[in-house]
Amino acid sequence: MFDFITSWIAAGGAFAVAALMFLENVFPPIPSELVMPLAGYNAATGEAHPALTLIAGLIGSVAGAWIWYEVGRRLGRERLMDWVDRHGRWLTLSREDVEKALGWFERHGAAAIFFGRMIPTVRTLISVPAGIQGMGMVKFLAYTTAGSLIWVGALFGAGYLLEAQYERVQGWLNPVTNGILGVIVLLYLWRVFRGKGRRKES
Repeated sequence: MFDFITSWIAAGGAFAVAALMFLENVFPPIPSELVMPLAGYNAATGEAHPALTLIAGLIGSVAGAWIWYEVGRRLGRERLMDWVDRHGRWLTLSREDVEKALGWFERHGAAAIFFGRMIPTVRTLISVPAGIQGMGMVKFLAYTTAGSLIWVGALFGAGYLLEAQYERVQGWLNPVTNGILGVIVLLYLWRVFRGKGRRKES
């Protein structure tokens, strides 16, 4: 998996990184915790331009967050809840997940957007209440970009620094990334098939 992702990023360049990070914010089984470190590693080996790769990852991440902001803004609270009840299982979202994100946003406001972008389980959902509550788009994008830059930059930097140690870790890195991805996919399938996102019957 390590070789596959790095080769794919090398072939697609910054566009591939942006696309993967956009999808990571929309479709849960694609983890930024794998994408950006591998993008950083690829940049360190000279396969990609470091600055362009980092910026591409940031753009993809912010674009994905904006999609959920627009979903919240256009649907509103009740219509969104109805949509989650019907279709949330495919994104492993439940009404309770959205309610928690709304509550956190209502308590912390803009700080929830900034810090939420650095928390894996919150990164996507925190954009939804910002749209529902009518946070200005410029303000939303500013806080989202700032928080995303820290998260994406840290992951990218970890992968970039890994290049110097590649000879020491190459024997186990590919199996580890395969294992991580396998666990993520299995967890996603488990949550889908157990009905995560369906409204509980009264």
